Amino acid sequence: MHRRRGPVRALTALALGGALALAAACGGGGQSGGGNKAGGGSGTKDVFVWALSDQPKVLDSSYASDGETFRVTRQIYEGLVGTEAGGTKIVPALATQWDTKDSKTWEFTLKKGVKFHDGTDFNAKSVCDNFERWYNFTGAQQNPAVSTYWQTTMGGFKKNESEDLGPSLYKSCEAKADDKVVITLTNPSASFISVLALPSFAMVSMDAVKKYGDTVEMKGDAPNYTGKFSTENPVGTGAYKFVSWQRGDKLTLERFDGYHGEKAKIKTIVFRAIGDGPARRQALESGEIDGFDQVEPADVETMKAAGFQVQERAALNVGYVGFNQKKKPLDNPKIRQAIAHALNRDGLVKAKYPPGSEVAHQWMPPAIEGYNDAVTKYDYNPEKAKQLIKESGVTDLSLEFWYPTKVSRPYMPDPAANFQAFKSDLEAVGFKVTTKTYPWNPDYLEKVDQGQAGIFLLGWNADFADADNFIGTFFQQFNPRYGFRNKEIFDILAKAEAEPDPAKRVELYKEANKMISDFVPGVPYVHNKSYVGLAKDVQGFKTDPLSNEQFSIVSRG
Repeated sequence: MHRRRGPVRALTALALGGALALAAACGGGGQSGGGNKAGGGSGTKDVFVWALSDQPKVLDSSYASDGETFRVTRQIYEGLVGTEAGGTKIVPALATQWDTKDSKTWEFTLKKGVKFHDGTDFNAKSVCDNFERWYNFTGAQQNPAVSTYWQTTMGGFKKNESEDLGPSLYKSCEAKADDKVVITLTNPSASFISVLALPSFAMVSMDAVKKYGDTVEMKGDAPNYTGKFSTENPVGTGAYKFVSWQRGDKLTLERFDGYHGEKAKIKTIVFRAIGDGPARRQALESGEIDGFDQVEPADVETMKAAGFQVQERAALNVGYVGFNQKKKPLDNPKIRQAIAHALNRDGLVKAKYPPGSEVAHQWMPPAIEGYNDAVTKYDYNPEKAKQLIKESGVTDLSLEFWYPTKVSRPYMPDPAANFQAFKSDLEAVGFKVTTKTYPWNPDYLEKVDQGQAGIFLLGWNADFADADNFIGTFFQQFNPRYGFRNKEIFDILAKAEAEPDPAKRVELYKEANKMISDFVPGVPYVHNKSYVGLAKDVQGFKTDPLSNEQFSIVSRG
């Protein structure tokens, strides 16, 4: 397949920017905080308060690529398919069943009687209208920082406005009946059904989009979401509907009583943003919040001893140092190899990550089929790094090294600590490192996605458990983030995605992993578990390896 695959969410990959004021997150008082000091939690059984590590980027899933936005929008919207609670298996959602004979033409049977939050009907026409909306994005909507997931999975648009965009994987959508829809692709895709479980492919009310607008403008490098649908009036079919977003304070959702499935157990969900990990823990302990993600590993046993719940999330992720080969001297393969040998990944993982974390040697975790134990490995070897630098002939060893602030991610709980460790490693072998840092959301992600960074810290948490969601997402076609064109890698990843035979597909991904490792587009360094902290009275919460937690099943004891 010839398509542009690109930037993270992380995904999860899958993913958040400058933290809101801590006072706003932990200020106490009100029905959503301060009620139950001894047990943690809001103290109100019909309210559940969740601490994000940053406020959402936007409220339209098709414009998002970060985990904290998706944490909110997953409660508002639904896709044709989803993943089972607490697992990775693809299960029905708005589609009750689906079928394909060639991985190119896909027929879906839709659930009947489903309503959007604005009272309009969900049906086959709604599905086609959503796909045609994405396919017909123009202007700023085609910026890789805006329509990240469409570009990383579907490729280009009906009318591409950039030479970096390839043909679209999506071809057409036909409503055969109110409950029957056929989606046709330009090429076979064995991973298409998994792609549809991504939050960016959630169904929205097109009546609401037309009423409130979904326009986007670029303000310098950053998108400015001028359409009110994306910021003030999101309308989906999910168990919760949008109420309000008081930026700098909180975002509130309320149970949708017209929901087609099992009604949400708790009436009100409140999201607050607290960028600092210890501050999130303190907010739980003081009763300001009921739950948060990315518990500091050192806090796990202490929190358990105090009676709080701590749930473990399996490691379906990768943290990495990325290289942009359009920035010299990263175009030189010996320099890339030298950096790989210079980084003490083992030392960092032992010092900064919880037990059970492991040093990464390739761009996807061992649990994903296609992982290849025979890839080239770049062990910590400063002397070899120095020798490779000498062999490279490069005399200007200046590197601009980027890392994000005011954020913690499952694969990167403390970005500044990782940066400082790796910066020291690079300087020890002769590189001259210039520090570049921005708040995660929106500045850091958008600048990296647009190809402005040299080397940078990033990572990915799986959207679905498939090699295509890791190395396919990163390297299947030109991506400004990495700045290289390698036809051999692009072609084998396209071939692997289209291969219908599972055994052959695995072998193709193993071969691709070997090629990527030899090419060194960056240095993967960790696969690690993460932890969710919950108040003592929270019931029904299911930690999910893909971070697809559904708050509708949560109750208070």
